[in-house]
Amino acid sequence: MLSGINLLAMILAGLAGYLLGSISFSIVYSRLFRHEDIRRYGSGNAGMTNVLRTYGKRAAAFVLLGDLLKGMAAVVVARWIFALLGVVFMDGGYVGGALAILGHLFPLYFGFKGGKGVLTTVGVVLMLNPLVVALLVVPVLAIIFITRYVSVGSITAAVFYPLTTVAIDLVDGNSVFFDAVFSVVIALIIIYMHRANIRRLLNGTENRFGRKKEC
Repeated sequence: MLSGINLLAMILAGLAGYLLGSISFSIVYSRLFRHEDIRRYGSGNAGMTNVLRTYGKRAAAFVLLGDLLKGMAAVVVARWIFALLGVVFMDGGYVGGALAILGHLFPLYFGFKGGKGVLTTVGVVLMLNPLVVALLVVPVLAIIFITRYVSVGSITAAVFYPLTTVAIDLVDGNSVFFDAVFSVVIALIIIYMHRANIRRLLNGTENRFGRKKEC
C-alpha cells in the first residue's frame, strides 16, 4: 500500500510531467511563427513529420529538439521530486515520463489534441534507459530511409522497444518489472496512435518521407 508521501511524490511528478508534455512544440511553432495551427494542414497531426512536410527542415528541427527535451526534462524533474521527498520505492522517472507522453498526446494547453508521442517517448527513454535508444536508433533510421515511411520506423521502434528493454535487463541481471510494464504500455499506445497510418499502409495510400504532407 502506498504511503502518503509516496502518493504525493507520484502526484507531483505526474503533474509536472503532464504539464511539460502538454507543451506541443509543433503547435507552438505554427502559432508563434506562422500565425496558424499545424493541425489544420497536411495530415492534421501535431508532430515533427507534418511540420517537416508543411514548413520545412528548420521548423522540424525546432520541434524535434523541443519534443525530445521535454521528455528528458520530465524524467529529470520527476526524479528530483522523488529525491526531494525522500521517496525511493521506485524510479520517479517512470511516472514523470509516462505523464509527459500522455501530455503530448492530449495537451492541456491545446484542446487535448496533440501528436503521436514518438519523439517525446525517445526523450523519456534516453533518460530511463539510454542503451535502448542507442541500439534501436540506427536500424530504425535505416528502415525509415529505405522504406521512405516515417510511420513504419515509428511502429518498428514501438514493437522492438519492450523487447530490447527486457533483453537488456535480463543480460544485466536487473529487475524487469517496471521497465517491462512501462515499455509494453507505451509501445501499445504508440502503435494505437498510428492506427490511421497502419490503415493507409495496408491500403497503399500512406505518404512517403520526402513529400510535402506525421511522428
